[in-house]
Amino acid sequence: MTAALPEHIPPTDWMTAAPTRAVLAALGAGGATVRFVGGCVRDAILGLKPDDIDLATPETPDVVIRRLEKAKLKAVPTGIAHGTVTAVAPPGTFQVTTLRHDVATDGRHAEVVFGTDWAADAQRRDFTINALYADADGRLHDFTGGRADLAAGIVRFIGDPERRVAEDYLRVLRFFRFHARFAKGEPDAASLAACAAAKNRLDRLSGERIRDELLKILALPNAAAALGLMYQSGVLQALLPEARFEPARFDALVDLQRAVAASGGVEPEVWPRLAVLLVPGDAGPAREGLADRIADRLRLSNAQRLRLNGLLAPPTFDIAALADDTAFSEILYRCGTERCRDQLLLLASVAPEQQDVVIRRAVATATWQRPIFPLRGADILALGFSPGPTVSALLNDLESWWVAGGFRADREACLKRLRARVQTTAEGP
Repeated sequence: MTAALPEHIPPTDWMTAAPTRAVLAALGAGGATVRFVGGCVRDAILGLKPDDIDLATPETPDVVIRRLEKAKLKAVPTGIAHGTVTAVAPPGTFQVTTLRHDVATDGRHAEVVFGTDWAADAQRRDFTINALYADADGRLHDFTGGRADLAAGIVRFIGDPERRVAEDYLRVLRFFRFHARFAKGEPDAASLAACAAAKNRLDRLSGERIRDELLKILALPNAAAALGLMYQSGVLQALLPEARFEPARFDALVDLQRAVAASGGVEPEVWPRLAVLLVPGDAGPAREGLADRIADRLRLSNAQRLRLNGLLAPPTFDIAALADDTAFSEILYRCGTERCRDQLLLLASVAPEQQDVVIRRAVATATWQRPIFPLRGADILALGFSPGPTVSALLNDLESWWVAGGFRADREACLKRLRARVQTTAEGP
């Protein structure tokens, strides 16, 4: 016997919070209908807290703005051409969109006309589970079968999958992300086929849009499920031709990240997961300039580019060095905690037998404080040296001695070593 689908959702904290009530009251002035829509309704049905609160109304954007301002709420015309206004009711923001339907699309942008038909508005959305509406009291409105799909764990496009994809090719990436988050079994065949068929058109998407969606996929607890489907369908290679998905290695990395977090280390991050797609477990082809090519393609920030360069560079140590505390401290000092942790995870993803020591060392990076070398160039100049390479060489030599000694020498000991080193240099052979 099939369980009855819900007709209502119990109003949750975010639905009844004062900022939400203020926005609903402002938009509903004069008897206008306002409903929650999309992901927030889907998540409420599942008992999850939504990241964003979206609202829909038949009122046009100018009316929405006027009513918000009359209620002393800030209105920001964030997507006015598509009917979207951001309502600011501190501490929250709400995306308010006028009911609409598409009149033209090119795979990236759509021309829309505003309307009053809730069912028509639902038909232009991407997936059935994202086309759910709810009144302020929690009464649900479902025009596409989203409740049944959500209960069954099926992510499917509304109507003709190929048409939905052609309207916005970013929906290909969104399909894999939502499948990994909400599906309970095999992917919807028609939806998957439409995504695979569109792989050669993904170059129409901007690097920023691909980057944002790809990083969201990599951050998922079940990222491997999405990446596996993307690789099998050819979508991943269309986005990153250099990528090669090795399920065992990716799973090993994710397991290590979770173990590190569970032991008090940092939470799992996306960058090692991206890197493991780009550096195969075997030697692979030359990777010269790979990080910069990926950074250019995905429009990464300078900090993200540096992080990826560090991940894809040849490792500066091997796992055998982890057994010795002094050697590991030197690695941390030379590499920095972030790069050291990144290298630990990537090395261990192909050497699972070393995972215990890797986890212990990776956890240690979260709290390790870099010691401060007690000397500066001024200390050498004070002995009569002129600025130049001799000063740098002496300083580097002394720092290496200090590091090799486990950072134990204090300033006085380092100065004594400096004076002895200078004397030896002055006496010559």
